[in-house]
Amino acid sequence: MISPVRVAVVGTGLIGGSILLRLRAVDAEVTAWDPDPAIRTEGRRRGLNFADDLAAAVRDRDVVFLAGPLPTLPATLAEVAVATGAQCVLTDVGSTKSAVAAQARAQGLQARFVPGHPMAGAERAGLMAADPDLFTGAAWALCPEPAAIGPFRFLTALLGEVFAARVVPMTPATHDRVVALSSHVPHLLAGALAGAVAVSPMREAVLSLAAGSFRDGSRVAATPAKRTADMLLGNRDSVLNQLAEVSAVLDDLAGAVRAGDAAALIDRYQAAREVRGDLTGRTYDEVELRFPADAAEAELAALVTLAEQGGHLTGCRRDAAAVVYSGRRPSIDRRG
Repeated sequence: MISPVRVAVVGTGLIGGSILLRLRAVDAEVTAWDPDPAIRTEGRRRGLNFADDLAAAVRDRDVVFLAGPLPTLPATLAEVAVATGAQCVLTDVGSTKSAVAAQARAQGLQARFVPGHPMAGAERAGLMAADPDLFTGAAWALCPEPAAIGPFRFLTALLGEVFAARVVPMTPATHDRVVALSSHVPHLLAGALAGAVAVSPMREAVLSLAAGSFRDGSRVAATPAKRTADMLLGNRDSVLNQLAEVSAVLDDLAGAVRAGDAAALIDRYQAAREVRGDLTGRTYDEVELRFPADAAEAELAALVTLAEQGGHLTGCRRDAAAVVYSGRRPSIDRRG
């Protein structure tokens, strides 16, 4: 690992539990806390180091991952900040970033809090569903202020080396717009598809014939309902804006069906097929980015541009003269 590091995980559902299990797998010194005593008991039964007191769990840690439900984050952030030293790096895993970034700024924590979001959720929930390999190859957004450039560099190295994640630097506002289309609206569409079947008089017959397209299209409707509601309401404006864009495309497709316009349908589905192909078939070029240690704003601006071009980071190190990031960007022939 990058160095001996003391970590705490606060909240041990699917994401927090998977962070905890991965850290244990690499023999990191890691403590955990969960508000549910039954989960703490189960965690200890599985050989995990759970504390009964939140302050005790985070005391003397180098980094704390805040992984509780989105609505609890402001209060938890404030409590953990008081219980940790000024050098302790704080990060979260919530699905929206603008609100928590503003909360951290209001609490004077912008120099050590780095908003984060691993794009590795599933419809499963809880510590029992946790997987130490959940983040391998997954995108992990980080949205730091320039004042937190040191913690950002540390987390980029940690997430790349320990979790094998693809670090994607973004501003909080850009993150929220992007995940509205890549994650949150798909939850609405899955809920609409499964919800339509739920009220259909053909419900049982539909389910008897449902195959891959229905299973894939409705998969995230199995996510715990409270978690989905928190996510959608936490990013309401961006979700509604992106939903309007998706609705316009859906109306266009419906119009082509109504008009019997095969050419229009073929054109639109060919474009959609290309996007789907890029999801799994994109190729990358390796890149190395070097920055002077004292140019945080320019450094973050360049890294955000890399992410906007579809790139990501895989690591960060210091040498005698500079900060050096390893990463990848889409191959030129894929970008056009």
